[in-house]
Amino acid sequence: MVRPSLLFYVILAVTVAGGILAALVDPVTITGRTVLGTVGVFVLVIGGWALSLTFHEFGHALVAYRGGDREVAAKGYLSLDIRRYTDPVLSLVLPLIILAIGGIPLPGGAVWINRWALRSRSVSSWVSLAGPLSNLGLGIVLTVVVTLVDMPLGLLVGLSYLASLQILAFVINILPVPGLDGFGAIEPYLSPQAREFGAKARPWAPLVLFALIFALPGFAQVLWDITDTLFGAVGGDERAAQLGQMIFMFWRF
Repeated sequence: MVRPSLLFYVILAVTVAGGILAALVDPVTITGRTVLGTVGVFVLVIGGWALSLTFHEFGHALVAYRGGDREVAAKGYLSLDIRRYTDPVLSLVLPLIILAIGGIPLPGGAVWINRWALRSRSVSSWVSLAGPLSNLGLGIVLTVVVTLVDMPLGLLVGLSYLASLQILAFVINILPVPGLDGFGAIEPYLSPQAREFGAKARPWAPLVLFALIFALPGFAQVLWDITDTLFGAVGGDERAAQLGQMIFMFWRF
């Protein structure tokens, strides 16, 4: 049923290569930053985010498949092929660019689920929750690895920042905004009128949310404060994540 695509392994290999480079070449020295070390952290974070996007959408599809929607297999959603998750530019390239520019992990991909094929409203809710929960789970796993394993500075800060991004992605995706997974989780229990409003707002509501995030620094800071609280609760080092962000966004710091 689950057969990872060749592209998945390519992205995984690129991510690992970035991690190895970040580990072998310290991105920060007494005299400043090293180019190769910075490149290593950058590739690690970008590759890791692409993988997490794949796992996010795969999580939706897997729960839907087990919940009654067998069409997801025919659509290739269980192949872990990032190209299957809608338009490659809008779903992958654009979110990666915004991540690189603004440090905000936009939810990029999407899988089309036949909700009528699902066995119950509860299953439909779990299909929506599976995506953000995969981000949260990955963030916790990365944090635990960084906490328990002694590793070079470049790898430590790169993985710490990637872990914090996963938790931030969870925080954003779980918001009850039409078009995001948080709304999808409660939608089966809403009135027909509320569901109709959600359907109409779905195309533009996330755009308004992300415009507010970029236009209102205070709003973005609230999201980061929630993220930092969760990140710290699972053992994350906020200073390491901040250093990872500074190295990743080398053109801004």
